[in-house]
Formats: sequence, C-alpha cells, structure tokens
Amino acid sequence: MPPKGSGKRKLGSTDGSATPQGPTLAEQYSYLHAPRPFKNPNYSKNVNRRARVLKNVLTQERERERLERDRRRQEKEEAMEVDEEAKDGVVEDDMPFYTSIEAPPSVLPQKRYCDITGLEAPYTEPATGLRYHDKSVYELIKGLSVSAAKDYLAARGVNPIVK
Repeated sequence: MPPKGSGKRKLGSTDGSATPQGPTLAEQYSYLHAPRPFKNPNYSKNVNRRARVLKNVLTQERERERLERDRRRQEKEEAMEVDEEAKDGVVEDDMPFYTSIEAPPSVLPQKRYCDITGLEAPYTEPATGLRYHDKSVYELIKGLSVSAAKDYLAARGVNPIVK
C-alpha cells in the first residue's frame, strides 16, 4: 500500500488554464550559472608548455649565474683598463650563494651526537669511545657487549677499537 499523500496532485487552477510555474527553490539557489570572479574567462591552456625536471631547472639557474658573473667580471676588467686602478672592497664575484659549492668550510666546531639516541652528546664513554647524551644512556652503554659497542662505532664510521 502506498504511503498517504503519495498520489499525484495537479497544481494550479482547476479551470484548465495553464499558469507558468516559477523556478524551483533548487534552481533559485543554484551556483551553476553564477559568475566566477576567480576564473579567467580568457584562459586557454598552453599545449606547447611542458614540465621541466628539477635537475634541469637547477642546471639552467647555475649556468645563468655563471654567465652573469662572467659578464660582471668582464665589465670590471674593462672599467679597470680605462681607470688604470683597482677599487678596494669586497669582491662580489667570490661571495658564496646557496647553490655554489665553493663555499668555505664552517669555522664552528663540529657537533657531536649520541650514538644511541641521536641527540647532542656532550659526554664520551672512556672504555668504548661511544658518545652519550645523559646518565640513562650511559647506564645502557655500560651494559652493552663489546660486539654491540663495535657495531655502534662502525655505524658512526670510527675504527672500532674497544679497550
């Protein structure tokens, strides 16, 4: 048995004249035909454009920087030929950039890390040479076997000589 009120009802007048129905509520609130200001209506996808690999982008950037340094060096040499004297100051061509591998080594001391936890290690165990972070790690190191201590030292890249 169908539920109550499920039968079709005629909307409108019963005299037979058809009245135009207004848009439904869903049509009134639809965003389908609303203007989208965030989209460019004149946009067309460039089919000739292709993605570049990061390695190629970095190589092109290094080449561009090298050409720019060469151009500045050439301009400086030409200016020195005209002026017949060199200017004092910092040479910009020798400044290291984030992409240059000619950067000088750090003047800061090398950081030491715990062989067990990977945290900074201010202490070294004298018998094995293992670095440790705090007292709880020291207790663990004291309980290690000689072969385990050698394995930790070998993982750090140190010749494992355990006394």
